[in-house]
Amino acid sequence: MGQLLVVGTPIGNLSDLSARGLEALRSADLLACEDSRRTGQLVSHLGVGKTKMIVVNDHTETDQIERIVDSIAGGKHVVLVSDAGMPTISDPGHRLVAAVAAAGMSVGVVPGPTAVTATLAVSGFPADRFVFEGFLPRKGVERRRRLEELASEQRTVVLYEAPHRVEKTLADLIAVRGGENLACVGRELTKLYEEVIHGSLAELQDLFAATSPRGEFVFVLAGVPPAVVDDDELLRRLMRCAEKGMSRRDAVADVVHSSGCVKRRVYDLALTVTF
Repeated sequence: MGQLLVVGTPIGNLSDLSARGLEALRSADLLACEDSRRTGQLVSHLGVGKTKMIVVNDHTETDQIERIVDSIAGGKHVVLVSDAGMPTISDPGHRLVAAVAAAGMSVGVVPGPTAVTATLAVSGFPADRFVFEGFLPRKGVERRRRLEELASEQRTVVLYEAPHRVEKTLADLIAVRGGENLACVGRELTKLYEEVIHGSLAELQDLFAATSPRGEFVFVLAGVPPAVVDDDELLRRLMRCAEKGMSRRDAVADVVHSSGCVKRRVYDLALTVTF
């Protein structure tokens, strides 16, 4: 039986392709790629030679799954790549990986560059816990909901953004988190015009208002400091949970999450509330 191998490709500098990644591209029976033109340019530059390609993108992935699973069952080695970086990370491929795994077939990985961890590493913010949001919804209720969720996020947050939406996203982030929130922007990482900028959201807004944003952007936001919540406010929140019919256990979990307070403290207060 064959295998599906998920292979990371360079996000800019082609020298970042690992030796294992190059060997995987050379030995593939089938290349499942996001864009055959982009992948074709990559393999041509690397001198990999001609390998049969099949397009697996947001529009075709579901339709191609059966064909690829059949190929692996027939002993073929299929390599999954995206246009740049690690497949499935804000790119197509996770449905294919899930289908191959569900069929009891082997799924392997050759790790490679990804803009998420590259920018996180140079941000200077804690990375022991972080939230990756990918691209925010462009507009509407879903965008507002996601922004509201980020308003009090205490973990470091990583976002992707297209250049023509950078200024709007900065304005929206300032509206929910404040202009003083520290951030780091990675632009055109590993490419000729790579730029890493540190500053507050307000400073970044001023910068990109004066300089038209170009290239691919990654935002890293410092986590919001825990709010100071007094016992009276915690009790009000617990009583609201009780009025909604929540159990004491669920109410404590809900208030701990929303307040960032220690569970023991919230639980002790919950003992004074009738559920």
